[in-house]
Amino acid sequence: MTSPAAAAILAARQARQNLVPLGAHAPADTAGGYAVQREVAQAMGAIPPAGFKIGATTRQMQAYLGLAGPAAGFVPASGLHASPASVRLADFVAPGVECEVGLRLGADLPAGPCTRQQAQDAVAEVFAAIEIVEKRYDDLAALGTPTLIADQVFHAGGVLGAPAANWRDLDLGATRGRMHVSGALRGEGVGADLLGHPMEALAWLAASPAAAVFGGLRAGQVVFLGSVTPPIWIEGPSEVVVEFDTLGRVELRFT
Repeated sequence: MTSPAAAAILAARQARQNLVPLGAHAPADTAGGYAVQREVAQAMGAIPPAGFKIGATTRQMQAYLGLAGPAAGFVPASGLHASPASVRLADFVAPGVECEVGLRLGADLPAGPCTRQQAQDAVAEVFAAIEIVEKRYDDLAALGTPTLIADQVFHAGGVLGAPAANWRDLDLGATRGRMHVSGALRGEGVGADLLGHPMEALAWLAASPAAAVFGGLRAGQVVFLGSVTPPIWIEGPSEVVVEFDTLGRVELRFT
């Protein structure tokens, strides 16, 4: 049976309305937030999920979201697109975009402590990506971090670029990503902004409560490792381009 918290999240999604604080039904802590998130995934037919997103892997994003550290959310297959992609603005609640390093796993990573090398060894592909997020909360402080986690930490979809050639020879910490919206540069950052290195972010995910509640990470899953820029909120039809100097380019059009 779906909990009142999961039911409220699913109802807000269906109605394309902001999620209001859940009061007595809100998960009490981080573990409770991930438990509700799994319920939401179950109701969406997303177990196992197509992948995961990691939010707040940079200090600037942690400050922006009011989080003490990273948080993760499951990614359903229905929201994933190959670049170049086109989506309808009307299908989202106050959408935004983030400049992401993405990857696809080639091997399972069990839930639990994970080194950077173990994480890297499990990766098949690395690519530039755009995460689509939604500003579906009126007051983050009132909502609370456990409920934000339950609601997939803003996740609404994503666009995947082509796999980078010979990615194991690249300095992923030094790779620089830039995001343009309708031709204007709106932000940039480097891979080292993601917990020191993109593979450190993946190692964090493998050891996280998200991995534990979903039974570990699986070969074939996609991971959005975090944004090297703050989110840019989309206010009308526009074109979004994310490009990393060693990982390639990814494009998204809002119509």
